[in-house]
Amino acid sequence: MVKIADIELPEFPLLLAPMEDVSDPPFRALCKEQGADVVYTEFISSEGLIRDAAKSVIKLDIYEKERPVGIQIFGAELDSMLEAVDIVERSNPDIIDINFGCPVKKVVCKNAGAGILRDIPLMVKLTEEIVKRTKLPVTVKTRLGWDSDSIKIVEVAERLQDVGIKAISIHGRTRVQMYKGVADWGPIAEVKNNQRMHIPVFGNGDVNTPEAAIKMRDEFGLDGAMIGRASIGYPWFFREVKHFMQTGKHLNPPTMQERVEAARRHLSMSIDWKGEKLAVYETRRHYTNYFKGIPNFKPLRMSLVSAETSDEVFETLEKAGKEFADFDFSTIS
Repeated sequence: MVKIADIELPEFPLLLAPMEDVSDPPFRALCKEQGADVVYTEFISSEGLIRDAAKSVIKLDIYEKERPVGIQIFGAELDSMLEAVDIVERSNPDIIDINFGCPVKKVVCKNAGAGILRDIPLMVKLTEEIVKRTKLPVTVKTRLGWDSDSIKIVEVAERLQDVGIKAISIHGRTRVQMYKGVADWGPIAEVKNNQRMHIPVFGNGDVNTPEAAIKMRDEFGLDGAMIGRASIGYPWFFREVKHFMQTGKHLNPPTMQERVEAARRHLSMSIDWKGEKLAVYETRRHYTNYFKGIPNFKPLRMSLVSAETSDEVFETLEKAGKEFADFDFSTIS
């Protein structure tokens, strides 16, 4: 069993990574149904929260069926972060997560996200004050370092643990790498193998097959896997990993009917949550993966990603379900 403070999780839990414009309540619900053990919100700007910006505030929405759920915040100004923690607490999440890993320029240039990896003392100080501010367990998501010459993640993780975080998720790339190259799990294993570490250490980056998850568990000895891009438009990834861990065999991929139904529910829940226009726009990024690998599917995919109304999407989904009802997804390598 793995524990984040008093939150009990199964052995080698699977965590849904916080992803902007992806890990919203509808998508989290689908991933939870398919076996995600912990889900995280999209990252939320502390400055946006304290200014009551609508785009930030709506991200605080969480639902009972998601639990345990973590709300992730980012920022580099202490007062703003502490005020944001107070606001987040009112949404009653199970976990507050601090984003010290986002590599995007607009975040990094403000010294937030992975930008703070250039100032480890500030990173530690911010974390310490946030831990003091809340009774909720605080976790951190970060990267190996700013660049290959400044990887001090073993020391950084130990210092963050010493100021009170209850778990750490580490992406196996530096900020300079962005999402290029291959994630290096070796330094994450060094964190886990540090005898002074006693909190869960979760690996992130390139967990894109059930075999990768097994490798992270058995060869690198990590406590769990945080899954991001592999789940976009494919919430079944969680159940497939768990099935493989239990049986050593691959689960049959979801049928066309399952995919159409998931895409339909995804859009319906999104409309209920954020309204027609945003829902139609923001669910587009999932359709390619929902129907990945189907020969001659391009015209339908183009209809899905260019539709302006939900009626158009639902109509196209129904058409796709009929045209490819008997497609065998196990033929896709």
